[in-house]
Amino acid sequence: MIKVTAHRKDGNIYAFELSGHADSVSEGYDLVCAGVSAVSFGSVNAVIRLCEMEPIIEQAGKEGGYLRMELPEGLSDEKKSKAHLLLEGMMVSLETIARDYGKYITISEK
Repeated sequence: MIKVTAHRKDGNIYAFELSGHADSVSEGYDLVCAGVSAVSFGSVNAVIRLCEMEPIIEQAGKEGGYLRMELPEGLSDEKKSKAHLLLEGMMVSLETIARDYGKYITISEK
């Protein structure tokens, strides 16, 4: 199962963490895993490009199954606002996946 955790401060997402594998079908054909990966990595790439920043990123090794991204300290209000909106959009997309494939993905907030 994929576990998604959004970390909030003052109501805004400042970090998120994904761990696990969906295991909905055999490796290489798992659409849940592919969807979650596309949404999360696309969001990280959007934050990097559109907010012109380098977030703190941790990833698992060869087996994958782990991604953590955290916004760095000291961002301007404009960059923070853009990043928060992009991360909220990511959560909406992940919640849509979870609505249809809740057996393979859980979402929580801290």
